[in-house]
Amino acid sequence: MWERGLVLSAPGKVILHGEHAVVHGKVALAVALDLRTFLRLRPCAEGRLRVRLPGVGVVRSWDIPQLQALRTGFAADFDESKSPSTEQLDTLREFAGIAAGASAPESLATLAFLYMCLAISAKYGDVPGVDILVWSELPTGAGLGSSAAYAVCLAGALLTACGAISCPLQEGESTARWPEEELSLINSWAFQGERVIHGNPSGVDNAVGTWGGALRYRSGTITPLKRVPTLRILLTNTKVPRSTKILVAGVKEKILKFPAIMNPVLDSIDAISQECQSVLEAMPVDPSPEHYPVLEELFDINQHHLNVMGVGHPSLDRLCQVTMSHGLHSKLTGAGGGGCGITLLRPDTSSLAVEAAKRDLSACGFECWETNIGAPGVTLHHSSSLRAEVLRALAES
Repeated sequence: MWERGLVLSAPGKVILHGEHAVVHGKVALAVALDLRTFLRLRPCAEGRLRVRLPGVGVVRSWDIPQLQALRTGFAADFDESKSPSTEQLDTLREFAGIAAGASAPESLATLAFLYMCLAISAKYGDVPGVDILVWSELPTGAGLGSSAAYAVCLAGALLTACGAISCPLQEGESTARWPEEELSLINSWAFQGERVIHGNPSGVDNAVGTWGGALRYRSGTITPLKRVPTLRILLTNTKVPRSTKILVAGVKEKILKFPAIMNPVLDSIDAISQECQSVLEAMPVDPSPEHYPVLEELFDINQHHLNVMGVGHPSLDRLCQVTMSHGLHSKLTGAGGGGCGITLLRPDTSSLAVEAAKRDLSACGFECWETNIGAPGVTLHHSSSLRAEVLRALAES
């Protein structure tokens, strides 16, 4: 029973192929990144709802009667199929003392928490007094799906607490996942949280956080890949800030200016995504090195295409050069113009080569993580299955 407390986690995401081309109707592949957001849920005896997000400096709590009164004051019904209304969000901002137009992570995270609490309790019965603590391995604002991992964790925790979904973790199990139907419900409410934070998200990030593995996205249609191996990668954050909006506009301008040149580039990226999907679905769960040359070549070709589209950056060129000097293949992931890159690590890549590459990347001022893609989606954990670092972060402060 959840009354003894729960810990759940959801993964971040990276785009493997299809950045920018996806805006123009082409296929993109998104994969779960095994850097995770963890949420600890415990009963709160004082009949209050508490949320602590140390990563963004949020410590808030509210009396449950106060929240119930706020909920009854809403004119519009809460529904996971409808976008949160402007009136609802304005009322919540005023209630929480968040300035109109505030877009800092702590403001948006608080707003999403309040909206999801009220909406879920309106539909399924009151969320009881709970204490929620969230800790993440994901950096915010790096295009790695940190807000979606947060929303997926919140949806899973709140739906379990009010009894809308089961608590599938049995005595003696280290981890458990919800059945498909309940995952769909978690995903639909996580999408609402993403709508609060981002306005008009694609739904890809929360779907990856819910189901894990890899997803194909094209023109609003999300399809999970049949079978995805877990692949080792280096994830590197160049720490160069960029504006996704400006980069997307720049690509559009280039396509309008040189349609005969740029449209074939988009078609080629589409073909790369589809070829990569075929390779991944044909790979065994525990892939051997001979499957990697095609994946490495696809990385190299796509990185060149992204530079042609104008979304490269000297920091990303440097990342590719440094890793290539160690025999490793990299590409940008996400919007480009800085941000993050991913480097494929073969099973037979020596730990010495990986450590040397990490050392050289760190010397460039970049931040590196050795992790996996194709990770599981939202998961319930017994505390015995958690690493010491996670247990320390979720310990009572």
